[in-house]
Amino acid sequence: MKNNFKIIISGGGTGGHVFPAIAIANEIKAKCADAEILFVGAEGRIEMEKVPAAGYKIEGLWISGLQRKMIFKNLLLPIKLISSLIKVNKILNNFKPDVVVGVGGYASGPLLRVAAMKNIPSLIQEQNSYPGITNKILAKKVDKICVAYNDMEKFFPQEKIVITGNPVRKDILDTETKRSEAIKHFELENKNTLLVIGGSLGARTINESINKNLELLSKNNIQVIWQTGKYYFEEAKKSVSALNLKNIKVFDFINKMDMAYAAADVVVSRAGAIAISELCIVGKPAILIPSPNVAEDHQTKNAMALVNENAAILIKDSEAIEKSGEEIIALFNNAEKQKQLSGNIKRLAKRNATELIVNEILNLIKKIR
Repeated sequence: MKNNFKIIISGGGTGGHVFPAIAIANEIKAKCADAEILFVGAEGRIEMEKVPAAGYKIEGLWISGLQRKMIFKNLLLPIKLISSLIKVNKILNNFKPDVVVGVGGYASGPLLRVAAMKNIPSLIQEQNSYPGITNKILAKKVDKICVAYNDMEKFFPQEKIVITGNPVRKDILDTETKRSEAIKHFELENKNTLLVIGGSLGARTINESINKNLELLSKNNIQVIWQTGKYYFEEAKKSVSALNLKNIKVFDFINKMDMAYAAADVVVSRAGAIAISELCIVGKPAILIPSPNVAEDHQTKNAMALVNENAAILIKDSEAIEKSGEEIIALFNNAEKQKQLSGNIKRLAKRNATELIVNEILNLIKKIR
């Protein structure tokens, strides 16, 4: 098979969709250097910044999801959808891809729908244990569905399903040897370190929980690497500065996540599918606080897949501000529990997921060449 084929990868909206998409693109280029890759995302979303930064071209659609709180914004949805379908049709006609890949997010719906109408081979990568509406609809049209969890035939045609796991950034595959380098990178001491991540956009409850417990953490000799997301960053910086806490490092976004994982002894995180997959690979003891603001409460379902294996601790979002401080301290004070959680979560890791997904993409191209 010649390597000069063309692939469109679509999706985004959050880092949980964007970074897996980039991981897939990087693996394609590693296997087939001459492959031409184009991304399609949503205008104004994180992918429009992160994809070009990774070295790939991207086209933006005027598209958004259904608004549950600001209902009036839904009035524009039909216009946005028509606009996106027209632009997608133009993109497909001009780029002429051999295959299209959807990783979730607003933009993947219109692209894969039109691609199916044009009989272009297509694949979706479903990250969660409970799929969103878009992928449930697209499942009837696409050729392959790569999933990370068992029992997905409840939602998708069984003959299309391939269990691959979720794609993760390659640099996190080996964090165990980077501890000293990571401590130096964040200008920390070699002592108990907590990593707090609420996703690329931030998580209000997690941020408020950490803010409330800053002095408690410091008094217990715990240093913190804190990714707040862009909306909470300034407030967090002010809190840390007011308390003059040198051992709390605040970031709106962490680019070197391999360093962050390597430095951490314990992680507090939301329970998005990619966050879960990364935690399994790095094998860190984790306290999960699932977001309640997601379809079908799928983050709780993701988290329970770990909790049921004694591989993570779950705190409900509604209880996080009250309970998270004492849970963090208790876990740091229990070395045996940390060891148990770490061992169990590592057993759930799928380290070659990105390669398996790319193999499925290339197999679709082989069938038409």
